[in-house]
Amino acid sequence: MAWGHHSGRRGGFSLRVGMAHLFNLKNTLIAFSPDPDYAALQSGELCPWRFRQDMTSQKIFHRDFVLAFFAQFAISFVVCLLIPTLPIHLSRSGSTEVEIGVLIGVLGFASLILRPPVGKALLRIPERSFMIAGGLLFAVASAAYIWAPPFWPFLVVRILQGVGVGLFYTASVTLAANISPEARRGQSLSYFFLSFNIAFALAPTVGMLLMDTFNMTVLFVVCAALAFSSLFISIRLTRRTIDPAERSSSQEDSFFSRESLPPAFINFLAHIIWGALTAFFPLYALHCGFTNPGLFFAASAMMLVAGRSLGAKIQDRYSRGKVILPCLLIFAGSMVVLAFSTTFPMIMLVAILWGIGSAFLFPALVLLALDLAGPSRGPAMGTFTAFQDLGIGLGPIIMGVVLHLTSFRTTFLSLALVGFISVIYLHFFVRRHPSFPLPQGEEI
Repeated sequence: MAWGHHSGRRGGFSLRVGMAHLFNLKNTLIAFSPDPDYAALQSGELCPWRFRQDMTSQKIFHRDFVLAFFAQFAISFVVCLLIPTLPIHLSRSGSTEVEIGVLIGVLGFASLILRPPVGKALLRIPERSFMIAGGLLFAVASAAYIWAPPFWPFLVVRILQGVGVGLFYTASVTLAANISPEARRGQSLSYFFLSFNIAFALAPTVGMLLMDTFNMTVLFVVCAALAFSSLFISIRLTRRTIDPAERSSSQEDSFFSRESLPPAFINFLAHIIWGALTAFFPLYALHCGFTNPGLFFAASAMMLVAGRSLGAKIQDRYSRGKVILPCLLIFAGSMVVLAFSTTFPMIMLVAILWGIGSAFLFPALVLLALDLAGPSRGPAMGTFTAFQDLGIGLGPIIMGVVLHLTSFRTTFLSLALVGFISVIYLHFFVRRHPSFPLPQGEEI
């Protein structure tokens, strides 16, 4: 009996010793673990179920992200359907180069007016509300194309559609930034911008096919159907509450974000090139004897999608300046090549170069604006996208006058000059400005 009692005590002692050894082994493993979250487990700062929740919060492709992606994709598809077709339609309707430039560029100006106040309001009002309002206006305008002839009725419709874009796009990009994991925001936004890039890869060719096979009325009906589908998807988004940090900063923030002005200005210059290219390249392609200008945009977009899909993590691994500078050089160089291109292989080379530059430039500029803005992401995106719209609006108008007075070659060389100006601005004014450091990307 005594022996049995003694044996029980020894068993309990052995169990306690074994548990102590296991506890010490756990602490040793935690101490040498390279993951700081495991060290947090030891100190009690992060409990096991909180750790699992934190790991889940790093997920990119959740419900609202996917819904916002497809809502943006539908609207982007409509915009890209009209890129090669509207200039040709307006030219066949008797519009001059200057009138075409105004009708193409006015959408950007209409969108520009609303971007800053929408960005300010996004600090107090959820993004979903603006996406629904913008989607509704965009859908109504897309349907109105069917009955609006050039010039003045068409101009009114373009203005209405631009207002819809200003509401929708500012809110959708802000939503994507706000619901993305902090450590993976660059990768997440790169994926989100694929909504435009995939549409850009497919829609121009589809638009030319619809216009050549049927007529512009059928094309406008397709645009209206896609626009209404984007509206219905936006309604399905979760009602998001505003972050208290964002709400508290809304009282002192203005419509414009001064911190995001440098990347916004670079974005403005880049979209002067883009706006003019979308307005006048279809006419140049027909001038060179190519029947489907949409192939240029499709090839460019496929390179863009491939580059952004394979290189999404680049945005989180390298400093913003190391990504932006090469892209601007590629933009400028591609316009020089285009100015002297008259054959199909050379034009496809320009498309490939443009796609490579676009794959990384725009996400890097957006991330730089967000880096500098802190919690005030709404005004930052409002300012950033306003400058983008200003470039898209001014590009066709200015280059329409240049083309009317000179030639296609001079027009494209002028766009190359704009690209080199952006390089000079980045190098001599931004990178050397003491109050404007280029933040380093986080290693992931």
